[in-house]
Amino acid sequence: MSVITVKFGGSSLADAEHFKMVAGIVKANPDRRFVVPSAPGKRSKEDTKVTDLLYECYRLSKEHDMPGFEACYGKICDRYTSIIKGLSLSFDISGELEYIKKAILMRAGRDFAASRGEYLNSLILAKYIGYDFVDAENVIFFKENGTLDMDLTVSALAFELKRHENAVIPGFYGQMPNGTVKTFSRGGSDITGSIVALASKSDIYENWTDVSGVMMADPRIVDNPLVIDRITYRELRELSYMGASVLHEDATFPVRNAGIPINVRNTNKPEDPGTMIVSSAKAYDRKHVITGIAGKKGFSVITVESVMMNSEVGFGRRVLEVFEEFGISFEHLPSGIDTMSVIVATSEIEGREDRIIRSLKHSVRPDRVSIENGLALIAVVGRGMVKAKGTAARIFKAVSDANVNIRMIDQGSCELNIILGVDENDFESAQKAIYGEFVK
Repeated sequence: MSVITVKFGGSSLADAEHFKMVAGIVKANPDRRFVVPSAPGKRSKEDTKVTDLLYECYRLSKEHDMPGFEACYGKICDRYTSIIKGLSLSFDISGELEYIKKAILMRAGRDFAASRGEYLNSLILAKYIGYDFVDAENVIFFKENGTLDMDLTVSALAFELKRHENAVIPGFYGQMPNGTVKTFSRGGSDITGSIVALASKSDIYENWTDVSGVMMADPRIVDNPLVIDRITYRELRELSYMGASVLHEDATFPVRNAGIPINVRNTNKPEDPGTMIVSSAKAYDRKHVITGIAGKKGFSVITVESVMMNSEVGFGRRVLEVFEEFGISFEHLPSGIDTMSVIVATSEIEGREDRIIRSLKHSVRPDRVSIENGLALIAVVGRGMVKAKGTAARIFKAVSDANVNIRMIDQGSCELNIILGVDENDFESAQKAIYGEFVK
């Protein structure tokens, strides 16, 4: 019998109707034995996520704003009672709600407050689908420095899950060594789902959300981009790093190292196959060649010019030491015979430009140092690019035909991706042009 771990995002559990859809998905396959829920998300654009309401309650309690706190917490209670009523469940959580309320008022902690969204949702879902409830607080452990204790967690979780045929485990939180609740910083429920999949030795980790998989481009820029059928973890990392809204990197490492594939699915369209994220894939779509496009704005180029710098041993090291002294990490290092450019996030150098230039001049005594802002980076990613001749030429021609000037080009030796630097004003036009070239 196969084992599947399924994680459902906040939009998949926003109300009773979505709970019913989730239950249908879980029950449709008996291999879906372990379920990791998020807290209720938005029911509409004007709505507020339950986690945000909990953060607000914590803030109001610290400010001793009792009327505001009561009103805010009342909204949380209404969300959960409406879900239970909509499911026609005989389940009284008033005691849980009262305990959480008192704990927040007694300064139980910001992380405790935030974690209760997943906790309550998991209690309700477990009751509704007839699964056991396993509190993440008892099986997810953090170290003193706030990082996940992976070894202890996997050991404890594996031991606990063997005792349950089926179980619901809340996402997003665990326990510190002193017994207090600690939440993950980002993509918390995704990370929990990945850990549960690893500990249970799942064959697949299904991540259910409100889209039918990972898209080839940002739908806010490209109209109706295609869904990627299959993508490797390496490709996903490249796209995620460059701003693609997919799984957080921390959520992939546990299953990636174990060779467990992730299937990104759509709760609202369970018939769609979604995107399969795998460790490796030989085949690629010869029609499209590229796997996806992603990008980010807000970069600056610091260019150091010095005649004969290529023959000066240690020149590059001294340049990078300046950025290290300022605590600045770099994105790319395009260079020429007499020039070296360092691309960094503009936010990293704001207010420090003059000091950085002075330090560079002192360190390497260049002929000229300049800083240009307003750069956007675009990554064109695809494992098939190495096998398809003329891919780079097609990219450059598409961008040129769109009347976009390329300010930087960077390609690694693995030929998994090509990075372009363009003016921020050309960011959208360049991506549309590239997508149109490869997806016709």
